[in-house]
Formats: sequence, C-alpha cells, structure tokens
Amino acid sequence: MKPAIPALRPITAAVALALPLLGLGAASAQQAAPADSGKLESVVVTANKRAQNLQDVPASITVLGDAVLQRSNVRDLEDIPSLSPALTLSYGSQPGNFSINMRGIGTFSLGIGVEADVSVIVDDIPQGMQAGAFKDLADVYRIEVLKGPQSTLFGKSSIAGALNITTKPIGGPLKTTVSTYLTDDHEWRAGFSVGGAVSDTLRMRLAASKTSYQGTLNDLSTGGHLNGSKGDNLSGKLEWTPTDQLTVTLTPHYNRTEKFCCSNAYSYMSPGGIYRNAPQLPASLVLAGIAIGPGNRDVRNDYPTGGKFHDIGTGVKLDWAFDPNGPLAGHTLSSISSYSRYHMDDYQDNDNTDIDILPFLLLPNGQPTGMHGGLFQYGSFDVHSTTQELRLTSPDKGAVRYVAGLWYGKNWLNRELTKAPLIQAYGTSYGADAWNISKAIYGQGSWDFVPNTSLILGGRYNDEDTGYNFRRYTVPPQAHALTEYYHKEDNDKSYTGKLGLEHRINQDSMVYAMASTGHKGVAYDLTSGFTAATAKLPAVKPETAKSYEIGLKQSLLDNRAMLSLALFRTNFSNFQQSSSFFDADGTYRTGLNSIGGLRTQGVEAEGSIRVTRELQLNGSFAYTEATIQSFENGPCYNVLNATGTGTVTGPGCVVSPKYNNSNVQDLAGKTLPNAPKIKINLGGQYDLVLPSQSFNGFVAATTRYQSRTQFSLNQDPMTVQGAFSITNLSFGVKDKQDRYKFTFLVNNLFDKRYAAGLNNGYASSNWSSKAPNVPLVVNTTEWLPPRDFQRYFGARLDMTF
Repeated sequence: MKPAIPALRPITAAVALALPLLGLGAASAQQAAPADSGKLESVVVTANKRAQNLQDVPASITVLGDAVLQRSNVRDLEDIPSLSPALTLSYGSQPGNFSINMRGIGTFSLGIGVEADVSVIVDDIPQGMQAGAFKDLADVYRIEVLKGPQSTLFGKSSIAGALNITTKPIGGPLKTTVSTYLTDDHEWRAGFSVGGAVSDTLRMRLAASKTSYQGTLNDLSTGGHLNGSKGDNLSGKLEWTPTDQLTVTLTPHYNRTEKFCCSNAYSYMSPGGIYRNAPQLPASLVLAGIAIGPGNRDVRNDYPTGGKFHDIGTGVKLDWAFDPNGPLAGHTLSSISSYSRYHMDDYQDNDNTDIDILPFLLLPNGQPTGMHGGLFQYGSFDVHSTTQELRLTSPDKGAVRYVAGLWYGKNWLNRELTKAPLIQAYGTSYGADAWNISKAIYGQGSWDFVPNTSLILGGRYNDEDTGYNFRRYTVPPQAHALTEYYHKEDNDKSYTGKLGLEHRINQDSMVYAMASTGHKGVAYDLTSGFTAATAKLPAVKPETAKSYEIGLKQSLLDNRAMLSLALFRTNFSNFQQSSSFFDADGTYRTGLNSIGGLRTQGVEAEGSIRVTRELQLNGSFAYTEATIQSFENGPCYNVLNATGTGTVTGPGCVVSPKYNNSNVQDLAGKTLPNAPKIKINLGGQYDLVLPSQSFNGFVAATTRYQSRTQFSLNQDPMTVQGAFSITNLSFGVKDKQDRYKFTFLVNNLFDKRYAAGLNNGYASSNWSSKAPNVPLVVNTTEWLPPRDFQRYFGARLDMTF
C-alpha cells in the first residue's frame, strides 16, 4: 500500500489554495440563474456532416460532451475507452502501433503500409496516421463515437467506425479560463484559454496546456519511471465574418509529446532462467533487484522505450451561405483545407536489462560476438498530410435534406528503423515510404416520402493510388549503405453505400433500420520481415465490410429520460490483422495477415434520466461478439510437453503442407484480441444546492465493468485478462456564477488491479537454455499496468474570469 499521509500532501496543498475561493462573492448580490426546467439538455452532433439533434440521427452514437470530459478528467484518447463501451485500445511498443478498436474491430500493425480501421477526425479534418491522434486532447468540446462502417461520409479509414472530435466553440464576450490538475501519484496538468468576440466580425480563441505523468513502472537502472508521458499544446481558432454570407475559420495547432511507453513488467518466470543460454547471465544477475510476481512494477532498462513526437498544422474552412432569396436559399457551400506535418523519434530497449550482455552471446556459427553493450533499436516516423473537401449542405428542413461533396487527400509516410549495436546475423536496418492519394465523390440524404417516414440513401466513389519504396541497409557497425531496394504502385477503386429507413412513431419515439458497406484499401507489410520474395507478392487485399443495424430512440417522462437501443451485425472480408512473434534475436515483431472473414454482432443500449433537478443518472451497455469466421492459417502458441522438459504447439495447431508445412491453427469461431463480450458503464451526479452560500456542492460517481478479455490472436490461455470493475468517485463545489469549480477525486476507489495487456512465452529466445547447459524450459509472463491500475487521489481547479 502507498503511504497515505505523504502521498496526499500535494492534494492537501491544492485544497488549502482553493479554500479562499469559496468565499468569493459571498457578500455580493447573487445573479439570477436561468430557470432549470428539470429536463435533459438536447445534444447536437455532426455525425452526418450536418448539425442534428442526437435523438434524430438514425445511428448508434455515444456522445461525450464537455461536462463528461471535464468530470472524467480526460487527457487523451487512452481515457476514452473507459467512457464508451464500444471502444477498446490495443498497445504496441510505441504510439506508432497503437490501435483503436470499435466493436472489437481494429487493425494492429507496426508498418506504415496499413491503415487504421477507426478514423479520428478533428474539426472536419482526419488524421493522416492514427498515431497522430495519441496526444493530449487540448481544448476539446465534444467527442462523438460513431459505431460501424462510416466509409460513405468519412472515407476508407472508417471501415469499423470513427471518432468525430469538435474543439470548443467561440461565443460571447472575451473570457479567460484556467485549469489545474494534480494527483498523489505524480500527474499534473495546467491549461489556459482565452476567447470571445473581438469585434462584430471577428472572434478568436487561444488555448495552451502542459501535462506530465511519471508512469506506472519503476526503472531500477535509471531510477526513473516508464509508461508515463508529458506534453505541450498550443491551438487557436479564428472566425472572421466579413459579410453576412461568408465565414472564414482558421484552426492552427502545435503539439509536442513524449510517451515513455509501453514497457511490460515480468509477472512470472520459471526458476533457473538463463539469458540467451549464457551461463554467465542468470536471471538473478540480469534482473537483479526485481521481485518477479503478480503486480511487479520493477524493470531494468538502460535504454529508453517510447517515442518523442510533434505535429504542426492548420485547417482553413470557408462557409458560404447562399442568398436567402435565391434558388439555393438555406444551402451552405463549404471549402475545408488542411495541411499537417508529424514527426516521431522512437526507441526501444530490446534486452530489458542494464547488463553488458553482448560479450557472452554467440553468433549462429558458435563464435563470440566480439561486441559490448546491449540490444536496442531506434527509428523515426514522418507523416505529411494534405486534404481538400468541397461540401454542399442543404437546409435542415423540408422533405429532402442532404449533404454532397468532393474529396481529395494525400498522405506521405516514412519509416526508418535501426537495431544497434547488432549481431550481423540478426541485423535489421531499413527505410520505407508509403503513400496514398484519394479522390472521392460522396453524398447522403433523407427523403420524407410519406409523413414521419424517411428513406436514407448515401454513396461514395473512391479512387485511390497507393505505393511504397522499401530500402534495406547494412547494419552497424558497418558503414551505412543501401543493400536492397523495392518499389510498387497500386490503384484501388471502390464504392460504398448506405440505405436505411427511419420512422418517427411520435415526437418522442423513432425507429430505424440501416444497411451500409465499408472499404479500406490495399495494404503492405513494410516491416523488418520484408523480403525480396514479399516484394513479388501482390498487395494485401482490400478490406471490406457489410453492416446491418436496427435501433430505437425514445424520449421518456416529458424529456426527463432518454433511451437508445441498437442491434448490429457487421461482416468483414479480407480483414488486415497482424500477429506477433519473437524473432531469432528476441525482438518482438508482427506479421501481417489477411483474415478471410470475421464478424462482430451484438446489442448496445444507452440511457440517462433526470430523476430530480439535483440528480441525474446515466448508463451504457454493450454486448459484442467479435469472432473470426475464416482463418485456416492462424498463428499458434506453445505449451509445455507432458514431461515438462520441452514445448509443443498448442491444441489445434498442425503442420500444414498447404501453408509450406508451417505450424498453423484454424481460428474459425475464435474471438478477436482485446474484444471483451460485455462492457457496462454506470454513472450519476447529485448537485447539492446551498441557498445561503455563493456556491453549490456536487457528488459524482462512475462504475465500469468489463468481462474477460483475450489479448492474443493465437488464443493463448495465458494471455486472458479476467473480468474486473473500476469505480471512481469525485465531489466538490462550484460557484453559482461559474467563476470557479473545485473537484476532489478518488479513482479506482476499491483498488482493483487489472492489465492493459498480457504476454506469455514458453522457451522464448531470451530465456530458453539448451546443451551444453542443462536443458531447461523457461516460462515468462508479462503485464502492462494501465494508468488506473491502482487507487489514486487527485484535485482539480477550474476558474473563469
């Protein structure tokens, strides 16, 4: 257990600083507050690229508004899965290979030649590479979680869903907001924004923030911590309305982030382990001081793991409202342009020790390496993105309502990787470029062909040019020189569409049925495993999806309660998914597979109720079956043999002549990795009205539950996370004129331990021993502690001037 009193000192200081604020304005006259109707507030979304009331949109959407984001202290995308049951997040060794999964579906890959299945859009501008979204969510106002294929409106990287993010709007007179956040486990944040009307035609907003979290692992080698992050953010928004018809919006941004992730800690190791079969390197030396066991958070890394990245860019939006007396009265023509540049330097400790190991290792020919040091790798990612969209939006009234547009997008991506210092037999040093240029025309509309019933029709034609350059180099300590070069170009044309019916039973009830298709282009496995033979193969096939959804949206109790239900089934073909393995030098790698078919199906429910003016409750539920339908040559896992002296392939694994006598297993009917069947979120807030004070109090609580989760595509039973639930509690005071709000919080109230990832290895290349040493099979398991793996306390202060 953590020492309670010293750990709480920073929080106590924050409380002491905030207490004087409670008296602000106590003697002043109270301003009249707007009358509270006791009903739920309407929620406006832009899921269909037009502003609509959430209850009028025929789709399953989770909306995380400003109040929820603040109450949950959301910092980045890693916090969103705890608020939306449809989402999970899969971690790689650095942000370049994180994966957002929607309804259990998400592509995990180390290579730049594979696009994501879930797109991230910020103020109408999609991220060129999903890794660019794993930064602080600075100045965010609303996040819409759009479930199922969104290819018709949002393009090819939205085959499983999309996260539609809107930054804070500009309104009213100029005002300044300051926010601070502090926890007892060494996380802090500070934010500042100023915005409002500068003149009758000009409005502006400027926001800046700085964040830091030390991490969940202790590095005994350096005395520091791992699996934390720190970031600096600067964003702006400028709105100019030179005429009644034209609005110009400029949205520049800059971000700099460092993530010290994502290292795993050993949770189990068989006794007698020897590193790389070198008798001079027993586990007691290589992992000195580490008490391996459940909950262990100590590691020994003498080389950093994670990535430093920055991105800079801007968007320019022109909105032209047509003459209200002309033939296109009420229509808006929008031009949305963007450019962004992203760069990341990544690095990884490959031996997980600070011992000089190379002198004791042998080459495949049995000779000593003749080298000193350890094993590590370093590299870089670069992404340049340009987009241009022209969009015509009809008025949101009349029998026919629509949006139509033209789209152009160009992404250029570069990856450089070097493992050094390296044993020549296992050396890797390569560079790869990948590009995609998309041109599309799209449209979607609703037609009220009879009163209260609408036909929904949408379509998109996409023409995409893709290609790559792949270069392999000599490896250190040799002089840098090109040894191999490969080039390929492809073209992919696709059609996606949407067809549905919406029926409004009355002003409070709506039912809908929707069919849609999705498409993601060809892929390339541009990783260290790329070879001359691979270069001759066709590109990995495009990924396609067919989805069906029926739903109900209901307002109850005179708009004091809301309920939405959805049943869905989506079938994917040629799903692009990587599987993991350890290569001959012990480095964790992935290989890209094209899974013949998979399916996600289930039911989702969301609801909220205003029990009284002071008490509001909300909840969401998702039951999801994400299963493989066809994958004959799936990856295998190993188990101990009957005598415990060696390993054999796991149950169901066979040597198949069809697949070059490789060990494979038929994974049909098996679950996808990181796809729990059940996720539940429950929450509520009670506002304590204090008539005699200048402030009111509040208490809020949330509980989330997740069923057991398999983290490995190969279905290894040792990589299953058991079911768990996490409860968070917060309370505080809020000024009646919204000048300040002070919040005290306890996250993971009951101190429940769980993992964000699990690894298992029998006879891995790092810890297996063989003759001339006594043959020994060593089993190791590792875990990745998440941010809230244990209870922690925090305090937050928000002030507005």
